[in-house]
Amino acid sequence: MLGLFVRVFRVGQWAHFLFMAAESAVSAKAAEFMAKADTVSALCQPVVAGLGFELWGIEYVAQGQHSVLRVFIDHPEGITVDHCADVSRQLAAVLDVEDPISTAYTLEVSSPGMDRPLFKADHYEQFVGHWANLKLRFPFEGKRRYKGVIQGIEDSAVVLLVDDHELLLPLEQIDKANILPVFED
Repeated sequence: MLGLFVRVFRVGQWAHFLFMAAESAVSAKAAEFMAKADTVSALCQPVVAGLGFELWGIEYVAQGQHSVLRVFIDHPEGITVDHCADVSRQLAAVLDVEDPISTAYTLEVSSPGMDRPLFKADHYEQFVGHWANLKLRFPFEGKRRYKGVIQGIEDSAVVLLVDDHELLLPLEQIDKANILPVFED
């Protein structure tokens, strides 16, 4: 599979594009994880919504017997520990019956927090103008980690302003992204 990174330099009304191809071999494990993530998300969505919350995202960290399935929930009025406990009990029951992950894992239910992870294009759109840390699956210009201001989404790519240059980073190439919280004095 071939991923495409685009570097955009905007000067006045003109934009200069530098296209760089990044080879990415999608392993069978990665494809299997993506299928599991979709299955787990499909199982969790109605349970979380039925309890009055938004399913913000799902993270699965495979570490043998210490694997963790993190389910992030959100609500306009915030999330409490009791909310997480309620959702955890309901999800545990559904996941035990459906058994989408055949190995042992720990289920964690959490709010996204101040440094909330970004999973979908809508999340990036919601946080335009905010600082974010992004980690790519494969290096682009010799780096996998970028810190910049989210400018928006263009053609399934995140527009990130880094050192006065706009980078277009394809969503499928982003391994992990988090908002950087800003603390004012």
